[in-house]
Amino acid sequence: MGNITAAITAVGSYVPDFVLSNKVLETMVDTNDEWITSRTGIKERRILKIPGEGTSYLAIKAAEQLISKHNLNPLEIDLVIVATATPDMPVASTAVYVATKIGATNAFAYDLQAACSSFLFGMSTASAYITSGRYKKVLLIGADKMSSIIDYEDRTTCIIFGDGAGAVLFEPNQEGMGLQDEYLRSDGNGRSHLKIDAGGSILPPSIDTVTNKQHYVFQDGKTVFKFAVSNMADVCEKILVRNNLTNEDVDWLVPHQANMRIIDAAASRMKLEEHKVLKNIQKYGNTTSATLPLLLSEFEAQFKKGDNLIFAAFGGGFTWGSVYLKWAYN
Repeated sequence: MGNITAAITAVGSYVPDFVLSNKVLETMVDTNDEWITSRTGIKERRILKIPGEGTSYLAIKAAEQLISKHNLNPLEIDLVIVATATPDMPVASTAVYVATKIGATNAFAYDLQAACSSFLFGMSTASAYITSGRYKKVLLIGADKMSSIIDYEDRTTCIIFGDGAGAVLFEPNQEGMGLQDEYLRSDGNGRSHLKIDAGGSILPPSIDTVTNKQHYVFQDGKTVFKFAVSNMADVCEKILVRNNLTNEDVDWLVPHQANMRIIDAAASRMKLEEHKVLKNIQKYGNTTSATLPLLLSEFEAQFKKGDNLIFAAFGGGFTWGSVYLKWAYN
């Protein structure tokens, strides 16, 4: 009997039907397809348009696909974590509602919020629960309805974000597969550069905060870009050195889909060949907590047992990090 590691054994995903293309955005704000594509790599993003539905809808759909595809009994799930920056509502946990709706009534559940690093940090959390030996099946869902916090008159943010969800199941592994190492960081000095001013305990909702559009995402693009490029590349390099890995040992880079130039910078720092770098930002934009599991779902068929995957993310706060994982199945 070897040591227990936490391996991903199943994936699922969901994106809404409505496509918001660059051409449509041209009719909404002063921008154009060439400008958006050259600076972000994004061509279109998905938007949840169903009235009365929020992040939980996306999360439930992704979880249901995973459950159906892998013939999983939801009663066997021990824990449901929803990584999200856009919970359905304050106080009442989105994860608790999701767990009930998917039939995981034996599980406990909670939300995890670290902006765009939420899913990455959630991988660490899920792994810790599994390796403790107390839990056998942890469902980690990354889901965000970013359209609910975006001002579609602000061309600096509305071109970037989209809605979506992805889910993974973590289970014990005794073959050495699964999560191998992590390097997670945060810096509260970044708080002012990427945030929503109102709606929290500092500045509760009021007529003034709504009028002043303080419930939408604010981003100091240049500062965030600079920090993201250097820090995402830095943590990827550190995780390789710490595990005696070369670029030849890396089968796949699974980077947060924030900006094509950030992704390319991290890949360049690692000296990775283009075909090893997973990208779908052109189709979905930045879905925040959902970008990493959406990549896993889309490229799952290409992964082989034992493949070395390097995950990387950067988010508001600031939060960032890298995870080294060995894929557990063909």
